[in-house]
Amino acid sequence: MRPPAKPVNSASVVTVNANTQEVVVARCESKDGRPEAKIRWVTTANGNSTEKSQKGADDTVTVTSEYRLVPTSMDNGKDITCLVDHRTQFKPESFPMKLAVQFPPKVEIKGYDNNWYVGRTNVVLICEATGNPLPVSVTWRTMSGEMPDTVQVLSNELKVLKVDDSVNTTFICEVKNRIGTTRDQVAIFVREPSKSDSNAGVVAGAVIGSLLALLLVAALVTVLITRSRRQQRGYRANGASDMKTRIFGGGKKASKNGTSGGPGSGGVAGGNNNGPVYIDRSPNQGLGEKNNHHQPFAMGARPEVVSGTLTAEDILLRNELDEAERRKFDEMDDDERYDHFSGEGPILQLRPPPDQDDMIGDYMDDDMESQRDGSVISRTAVYV
Repeated sequence: MRPPAKPVNSASVVTVNANTQEVVVARCESKDGRPEAKIRWVTTANGNSTEKSQKGADDTVTVTSEYRLVPTSMDNGKDITCLVDHRTQFKPESFPMKLAVQFPPKVEIKGYDNNWYVGRTNVVLICEATGNPLPVSVTWRTMSGEMPDTVQVLSNELKVLKVDDSVNTTFICEVKNRIGTTRDQVAIFVREPSKSDSNAGVVAGAVIGSLLALLLVAALVTVLITRSRRQQRGYRANGASDMKTRIFGGGKKASKNGTSGGPGSGGVAGGNNNGPVYIDRSPNQGLGEKNNHHQPFAMGARPEVVSGTLTAEDILLRNELDEAERRKFDEMDDDERYDHFSGEGPILQLRPPPDQDDMIGDYMDDDMESQRDGSVISRTAVYV
């Protein structure tokens, strides 16, 4: 028995044109091997293989296998591998290849969005083409045969600088290679300018204006609420002192000459009309009677004065001053008591409230202080 003989292996693809009939697209051969070699194919192409054997000298055998299919453009470039297995080889010998199917160009025009309106600028059509072999020429033309003046052509691109009625036509792209010529076309429909585009700015402005108005209203409401809260806190904090000022007056402490303003003011300093209230006690009315015609001071007005002559002792005897003032008066010397109570000038007195049992009335009784000039003022009232 003869020893094994190692074969010579080879493989190749067959270039074919796209066709409707089955043809050989690849061959694989194992030559002069002893014993006979085994050949198989690995590919994604949808085909089948045929095989034949031929005996040679010294009992050698040559095996030839062919892979067949109906070639299409989709098969071009697909992987296909021939594997040769023999006793003399440690592992199968592999021959990877790619199918070669030639076909005419495939052409498609892209770029038309069905919204070419009068006045639109710089719109482009692109003629995309594939083929094997590669296309050698690309030609643009129109159905009417005349290319509009606003059109520029550069290789596979057609650019319209400005859309007008002359572009309302059908553009044709024609591509050619060694196998054949293919073309594609697109009909352009020129529209009137879009009104929605012109209204976009108005709508955007209205939306922005509305948002600004809402922000302004919100800011105004916030300011008003903040101011109201501050005023309420101020009223709560100053309520007691404001009440005293309204009751006892806003003027300054009376001077020795009986006026309540600054020098030469002739009235309440600062023009406050909430000054102390005075009453007129005439001799005919008596010390216990109250004048029904009493008013608070107005701006620049002088206080009402007692028309009659009263001594300090008369005031004390009729309980017009409280116990604290009575003790103060008792501790004075005779000269101090009567220096300024000789009846030479009018005496100013605070009008007591109608209800002596009232809380504010009690406050006034404890708060009044007699002055050496004969006037009576509050210890705590703020005079402004």
